Amino acid sequence: MPLTARKPATIPLNEFTATEIVRAVAAGEATCESIARACLEHITVREPQVQAWQHLDPEQVIVQARALDVSGKRGPLHGVPFGIKDIIDTCDMPTEYGSPIYSGHRPKNDAACVALGRGAGGLLMGKTVTTEFANQTPGKTRNPFDPARTPGGSSSGSAAAVADCMVPLAIGTQTTGSTIRPASFCGVFGYRPTWGDLRLTGVKEASGSLDTLGLIARSIEDIALYRDVLLRAAPEPLPAEAGVPRIGFCRTHLWPIVEPATQQLLEDAAKKLAQRGAKVIEVTLPPEFERLIVAHRWISSFEFARNFTWEIENHWEQISERLRNGRIKDGLSCPFERYREARDFAETCRARFTDICGDCDMLLTASATGEAPIGLNSTGNASPCAIWTTLHVPSVTIPAFKGPNGLPVGAQLVARRNDDRRLLAAARWVYQQLT
Repeated sequence: MPLTARKPATIPLNEFTATEIVRAVAAGEATCESIARACLEHITVREPQVQAWQHLDPEQVIVQARALDVSGKRGPLHGVPFGIKDIIDTCDMPTEYGSPIYSGHRPKNDAACVALGRGAGGLLMGKTVTTEFANQTPGKTRNPFDPARTPGGSSSGSAAAVADCMVPLAIGTQTTGSTIRPASFCGVFGYRPTWGDLRLTGVKEASGSLDTLGLIARSIEDIALYRDVLLRAAPEPLPAEAGVPRIGFCRTHLWPIVEPATQQLLEDAAKKLAQRGAKVIEVTLPPEFERLIVAHRWISSFEFARNFTWEIENHWEQISERLRNGRIKDGLSCPFERYREARDFAETCRARFTDICGDCDMLLTASATGEAPIGLNSTGNASPCAIWTTLHVPSVTIPAFKGPNGLPVGAQLVARRNDDRRLLAAARWVYQQLT
């Protein structure tokens, strides 16, 4: 529901967006403690089914909420509960990276994104479930709309916790599709920034050439607010009128793996946006861009296998068979020359992308192949995100559709590098037209 149509007085506190929480606390209509308690009460009811949390200490949460209420400070996230993916370090909570190798591991300091969130008055609720080392082996989290289905990954718990109104904000990461895909499956907004914009100090590196933070929320306004906090920029609301965007409908060569129902939803969306005044044209990527999927594989695998040398050499048996026989095997078999060639090819494609977009403000494409698939042994196909991740461009998924089983399906919007803020404003317009 668009924020303008909401009546916060009639909504349970745990369902407030971050923007609504900040306003309510500032106006004296709610306290940080009352917000925290509402979220904790909801978690108590829903967590046995959703299993979004790796670490959650309710007493610690209440102590921190009370401290915020008496602090006298008013940061841009004052009183807003948030979750942090468990590959991101926290000084007062375990950080286990989704692996038994790090059971009980306690870092000495907060990651930069955690410190920035807390410094802005945010209330860290706990650590959300990640797949093993943010890779393919699933954690315990279930899709909040259907516990028989995956929530996506690797930011599984972050997406599920936000979707289920346990917290209004959460941070994930993305190396392939680890924010966009679970946000699509769970029916929330997910944002992957231009590569390099948000600091990764204190985040377990998978592939430094591709890794970014990922922001997950229930409104575009909250994504923009959270981004400003992590950039340490003065919070600036999105413009009320950003204009009608120019949109390129881009199927990519992966269109055949997108489920027919999702293909139709995207086709219909493109037509509807054109009827609402947007200039919508077809955009086709050059044939050689098909190689970006392979380039992503070698870049990510080569870097991952070297980043995890200590774990490989000292804890091989505690690494899942799927990870050993997948990304690690690929990475160890990849010679430096192949890695360098893949990296150079990716950079060449990045340089060409601006011209490919032409006069379009953004591209409309698939967030995932369809609804969250049944089963908990896989987090779904990440390929629809891999092209854009490798290009280092910003992307956002909006919860625009329902699939044939009534489950969420996102629409992914992609912009040129450094056009993040314009992308968010345009995404808000698109969301308003499609919902």
